[in-house]
Amino acid sequence: MSEHNITLNWEKQTESFDYTAYNRDHTWDFGHDLVVNASSAPEFMGTPEYADPERAFAAALSSCQLLFFIAICSKKHLTVQHYSDKATAFLEKNDQGELIISKVILRPEVVFAEGIELSREALLKIHQQAHERCFLARSVRSEIMIEPVFN
Repeated sequence: MSEHNITLNWEKQTESFDYTAYNRDHTWDFGHDLVVNASSAPEFMGTPEYADPERAFAAALSSCQLLFFIAICSKKHLTVQHYSDKATAFLEKNDQGELIISKVILRPEVVFAEGIELSREALLKIHQQAHERCFLARSVRSEIMIEPVFN
């Protein structure tokens, strides 16, 4: 149906290629002059100021949830003024002792336009519908939990 391309570029910048010496920094080029500096997670000798695959995974799932959530709200004429999420991806060992992202917790906080009141149940239902429709959530094996923040 559609393709979504990026170009990853990495260049050896160290004399040694020993595991503890080589550089992890690289770029993700999304086209249209959008280039993101990336590295491994700081725990794996990466640059903390750069994006890493684990946080990018959480960000992609969070973004997908947001986009489906606001689409559903738009179709229901429920104007969203603000949406923020403090997502966490958990890197853990599986039963075989291999590291995997075992789960991602999304913690969306939504502010609707003045005059729009939703019950907890109605809000949870929209979050669940967004989760069920999210392309990325349906594409991964990690457990994805939605824990909305209520004001």
